[in-house]
Amino acid sequence: MELYQRFYDIVNAAKIRGPSHSNVATILKCMAQIHQDKCQYKEAASLYSKLLETTKAAQGVLHPKVARTLNEIGNMYFEDSDFDKAIEAYEEGLIVYKALSQSDQHENQIIVTLTNIAHSYKHKGNHAAALERYLEAYDLQRIVLGATHMNNVSILSSIAQLSFELGQFNTALKAYEDLLQIHRNVHGTIHIYVAATLNSIGLVLFQQGCHKQAISCFQESLHVRRLCIGNEHRDEAVVLYNIATTHLEGGDKDEAMSCYAETLRMERSALGNNHRGLVVLIKNIGQVYQEQGELDASLEYFSEVLRIERLHNCYHSVFVAQILNKMGNIYLKKANVPNMMECFSEAKRIFEALGSWTLDGDQLEI
Repeated sequence: MELYQRFYDIVNAAKIRGPSHSNVATILKCMAQIHQDKCQYKEAASLYSKLLETTKAAQGVLHPKVARTLNEIGNMYFEDSDFDKAIEAYEEGLIVYKALSQSDQHENQIIVTLTNIAHSYKHKGNHAAALERYLEAYDLQRIVLGATHMNNVSILSSIAQLSFELGQFNTALKAYEDLLQIHRNVHGTIHIYVAATLNSIGLVLFQQGCHKQAISCFQESLHVRRLCIGNEHRDEAVVLYNIATTHLEGGDKDEAMSCYAETLRMERSALGNNHRGLVVLIKNIGQVYQEQGELDASLEYFSEVLRIERLHNCYHSVFVAQILNKMGNIYLKKANVPNMMECFSEAKRIFEALGSWTLDGDQLEI
């Protein structure tokens, strides 16, 4: 690094063929890369900015090297988590590439730059802006590569994830359907990626209230998973849980309970009886029993939730207070006043200590 710095100072001081001489650009690039390799991204960005000035002076503003250097600057700011400056550099590079594309082919560079901008917006937390750029990149990449190219998977996955999070379920569904087509074309119909994508499509359909179609996708996902990894794998339990929840939402409590019971059996087999990963599932089963009027069975499952939570020293969470509140309501219906008061009092104490009164659908009925 010291030798590069000395050479750069000599060349600059002597003004050998002007500051835009290729030697200066080469030295600046090497110095920037050394800082980059050391994760010194601010220093690297500063040197790339000097390289940008040198390149503009030598090549003009509209030149591929200018756009590439702007992308390098953006990359350094991205690595340094300065996403605003990263976006600024990427956007300037995008303008150059788009201007150049009128006389030359730069579609691939435009796609990369759009994706970099989208990544930056995503890390910044601006998911709507990220989704817009991902969609623009995918529209162009689909033209360049075709709709079923494997390289579309990364962008489509980002589009599907962000649009799902933003509640844009039609966009998410289309992205997952495109992903499914690609995975089937590349891997065949029996592959774990196919199973995972079918499950994701089911989740989107569930959010849209299309319960029958969602269950169909979940069941196909389950079938493919079993062919890929066999029965009794924990991944199977995840899909069974989704099937159960969809049946419950659709009003078919018997089918829901059957799937929940099978899910619980598999989860206990994989995790043991005391794992905290079981508590939401056990709570759901207890809640279905409560809705069906089977109060003793409901109490049994809610008590099991409390046992596991307390085993892990979780005595004072909102979740524990919600379970206690549910149990208090059941004891109220059973006219068991002492147990009712004990549960409600403990729930009230926890809620007041936490400053939260999130009752998960139940109210104190006394």
